[in-house]
Amino acid sequence: MSWSGKLFGGALGLMLGGPIGGVLGVALGHKLDNRAGKPRFSPHMLFGGNRRERKQGAFFATTFSVMGYLAKVDGRVTEREIELAEKVMARMELNQEMRELAIQLFNEGKQPGFAVDDVLEQFRRMCRRNYMLIWMFIEIQMAAAYADGEPNPAERNLLIHICGRLGVTEHDFARLEQIIRAERHFSGGYQRQAGKRTTPARTSLNDAYALLNVAPEAEIDDIKRSYRRMMNQHHPDKLVAKGLPEEMMKLASHKTHEIKTAYEQIRRQRGF
Repeated sequence: MSWSGKLFGGALGLMLGGPIGGVLGVALGHKLDNRAGKPRFSPHMLFGGNRRERKQGAFFATTFSVMGYLAKVDGRVTEREIELAEKVMARMELNQEMRELAIQLFNEGKQPGFAVDDVLEQFRRMCRRNYMLIWMFIEIQMAAAYADGEPNPAERNLLIHICGRLGVTEHDFARLEQIIRAERHFSGGYQRQAGKRTTPARTSLNDAYALLNVAPEAEIDDIKRSYRRMMNQHHPDKLVAKGLPEEMMKLASHKTHEIKTAYEQIRRQRGF
């Protein structure tokens, strides 16, 4: 990194304070060296803006740096893991500048000295026990880890550890794990209906129930309550207001679309 990049990154770290500021400062310093243009999260926005904007910057930095750490936890980062991280970025529809910053943050998370627990602790404090924001963060990490099938034991143990650091119980982790698995099967089946492969109706229906976190024998009122709760939890505008970066709204919108699709399938099948 050039002297200008080091000075810029160091200034950001000092202004924000803590490990997230350090990680973001180094990543932005690399962008300055690469002449990639003015960063989206400028010093003024992060440190002179309002609390929500600072929280958005912290969410973005934590998401991709922890994703990089997760990819490296088994000792190496495969081409497939890099591809999956890039698919997450593509689903967010990041512009070129933000994609480059996300890649730099991902690379910082892979470094041997990355202090994941310190980053998570600062992120937890910045979220101020905002469960919706923490839940969305964990969903993004798990969706990346499970995108190509079951994660290896080291990855799964790290996911449980991340949940623990952020105040999410193992019971909730197991519930979210079931939802993520169902989402992968359910959405994949719908995406392939017009292509080469389809998913049997029974499998898709079972996954629809799992995606809504209800049992197939659940009462209609319980299904409706779970649907409303999950829609509220993933509402893009509400998440942005609480600190989700606007660049990540596409993920929340995609999630609400899948929840609606699952609910409509169950509703048609149950006749209510």
